[in-house]
Amino acid sequence: MRQELLTIGAFAARARLSPKALRLYDRLGLLAPAHVDEVSGYRYYRADQVERARLVALLRQLDMPLARIAEVVEVGAAQGAVLLATYWADAEARFASQRTLAEYLRGRLSGRSTEMYGKFVIETVDVPERVVLTEKRHTLADELPVWIPASLARLEDGARECGGTTGSPFVVYYAEVSMESDGPAESCVPVADEEAARAWAEKRGRASGIGVRVEPARRLAYARITKAQVAHPQIIAAFEAVEAWIGERGLSYDGPCREVYFADWDAAGPEDAVCDVAFPVR
Repeated sequence: MRQELLTIGAFAARARLSPKALRLYDRLGLLAPAHVDEVSGYRYYRADQVERARLVALLRQLDMPLARIAEVVEVGAAQGAVLLATYWADAEARFASQRTLAEYLRGRLSGRSTEMYGKFVIETVDVPERVVLTEKRHTLADELPVWIPASLARLEDGARECGGTTGSPFVVYYAEVSMESDGPAESCVPVADEEAARAWAEKRGRASGIGVRVEPARRLAYARITKAQVAHPQIIAAFEAVEAWIGERGLSYDGPCREVYFADWDAAGPEDAVCDVAFPVR
């Protein structure tokens, strides 16, 4: 049996939405009218479209991107629930990070920086000259959690053809990496055989961003942090704590800052030490 068509005003009242919202959903491809009069251009809807209209409106209240909303409403209810759960888990992780950032900023603005830095123990270590396989790229902060492990995995695969690794992998930051500044950053894996490393890198080509260089001997001032502290913005406090320690002792910087990953990241728990936040000093 053919359903009676509702005018946009009647449908809007039933869906508890404004005609303006319905026109927007149509323009965005989220809810098309069942019929559009060719002469007047007037929109008509079916009563069974009310549920979809309300669902779209509720999903928009979660700040869900329009493309994600389209995915949720197009699949069946069960799959839509899975997509929503995935989106909300990501959103909660983002909120947790933003909450921590807000707490960190309150500490800075209230002059409690010294208190925040006090939880980090700063030490120094002398590191010998090493040959490193590298992969350099411009990247924003939100891309680092994907790029760092992927690039280090590529380099560690290469290291197996270059006599193996001779030390912990590390990431060098030549300029600030944030949501507005893209570095560049450089992933590095120390290797045993320089000649083999250069041959391996040459086969990948310059477009890959992979190279080989000699990392000079350095003295590093560093703070050891846990897996949980690697997350933004806790790691900012660690970097600043090392910088404050360097300034208090009248030392000079001797190269760009870096993160040294010495533990099995996947096997580590949130409170396990996994990374040294470091600055070369002299």
